[in-house]
Amino acid sequence: MSFLGDLFGGPAVDAVSAVGNVFDKLFTSDEEKARAEAVMAKIRQQPQILQAEINRIEAAHRSVFVAGWRPFIGWVCGIGFLWAFLLHPLFQWGVALAGLDVTPPKIATDNMMELVLALLGLGALRSAEKMTGRSK
Repeated sequence: MSFLGDLFGGPAVDAVSAVGNVFDKLFTSDEEKARAEAVMAKIRQQPQILQAEINRIEAAHRSVFVAGWRPFIGWVCGIGFLWAFLLHPLFQWGVALAGLDVTPPKIATDNMMELVLALLGLGALRSAEKMTGRSK
């Protein structure tokens, strides 16, 4: 993750740090530091604002392959959990009642759980932003 962070976020973070160091050296009074800190806060928000804009453009795209990748991941994970937690146990129960010797496939849900929790966390964060009026 460090490599990707350096690749995509490193230059922006370095630029923000450089601007912050310049502000620290230029402004010495409390009022000047407060104004400089407000400017720095706006600069720090820019990467998140740009990512939100990219997400909005992707979601509005007419191609299902661009706009539909997030719902696709959600459906795949939902179907995987449906099998792992509902259908697989019911299938095993039915096989046991019928006296058959069939072993259904298992799905490793640990990685899928991480993905779903990340998706749900982002969705909850977006809902919280909407409720507090931070987004449209």
